[in-house]
Amino acid sequence: MKLGVVRGGALYVGALIGPGLLLVPALAVQAAGGASVVAWAALIVLSAPLAITFGALGIRHPVAGGVSAYVREGVGERAAAVTGGWFIAAVFLGTPAVSLIGGYYVADLTDSGTAVAVLVGLAMFATVLAANASGLRISSGFQLGLSAVLITVMAIAIAVALPSKGGDNWTPFAPHGWWAVGTAANILVWLFVGWEAVAQLAGDFRRPEADLPRAMALAFGIVTVLYTGLAVATVGVTGGSDSKVPLADLISVGFGRVGRDATALLAVALTMGTMNVYMAGFSKLAASLANEGALPAWLGGDSYRSVPRRPLVVIAAVAVPILVALLAGISNTDDLIRATSACFIAVYVLAVYSATRILDGRLRAVAWVTLGLVLALAVFSAWFLAVPAVAAAISLVLRSYHR
Repeated sequence: MKLGVVRGGALYVGALIGPGLLLVPALAVQAAGGASVVAWAALIVLSAPLAITFGALGIRHPVAGGVSAYVREGVGERAAAVTGGWFIAAVFLGTPAVSLIGGYYVADLTDSGTAVAVLVGLAMFATVLAANASGLRISSGFQLGLSAVLITVMAIAIAVALPSKGGDNWTPFAPHGWWAVGTAANILVWLFVGWEAVAQLAGDFRRPEADLPRAMALAFGIVTVLYTGLAVATVGVTGGSDSKVPLADLISVGFGRVGRDATALLAVALTMGTMNVYMAGFSKLAASLANEGALPAWLGGDSYRSVPRRPLVVIAAVAVPILVALLAGISNTDDLIRATSACFIAVYVLAVYSATRILDGRLRAVAWVTLGLVLALAVFSAWFLAVPAVAAAISLVLRSYHR
């Protein structure tokens, strides 16, 4: 069935809305206070040219393989291998972070602490890993349905919280200085990753040239309204606290403990669904890169499976020690999220740079503007840029060795 404007817009919103909303907004408030709304606004502004750039790539250069394919077409094989390495690094770091987000909500449900959150995260990770190894996949339709439930719950929570709490916690407006706004934006990047995901489905639209831009515009409008309300409501409710369950805090304003408990169940379902998608996507990408010679050939040895198992062994070998380190008090969720965001930003830098070489006319100008904005955002990743730098170096060394 061909995509229309409404269904295409829903796919875009579903690609953007995920479990990051269960924690990331509160981390942004903790980083910049009320001034975090400036970071939200800046990322919304950045989203417009970013969406236009990826939409143009999808329409004019429809290729399978997502962002790596655009990078390969515009910059070359080595850059595409680096892009794949950044995606893999993002999954290595993002999957434990997502599992921990679900763990925080269970810990809140049971009035427990961080140790319980990490143990629950480990249990969720193991469950999803076993499901993928067995070939059990959560359908994209089910995941989209969970995102729709999250959007509905958030809309209700925001509508209830804003009248009673929206004016609280706004002074001092920038308690940590204005540079912290950039830090908050760097944290919030995770909530804006996804504009590239639907662009590669341009060929599935009935009229790509007309319907894809309209679907993007519809999604952009919905996301702008939702994120604006969430930014203000999160400051009002969680400002000045170290809450790890901001959505539960919002829901409890109007629905008390019952709403808080229901939110925990939703958080577990959503985070496990997202981890399922992450792991399956990682396994296929790793197996594909192995077959292309960019990673050890062993990883592609069972690429015929719907979800290759050998890459799952690798992600378990990396993610489990990360969760154990969190249990031991080494590092924290904030660091994981910022490191993951740094990898996503690096992917966008190469992808948008590739767009400046592929597109022409006004669209090329838009791509150059987008590249400047993404590079400005990258500055606030600070030392976390070392993560994609190391991942790039490892990718190039492995590619060179196996070729």
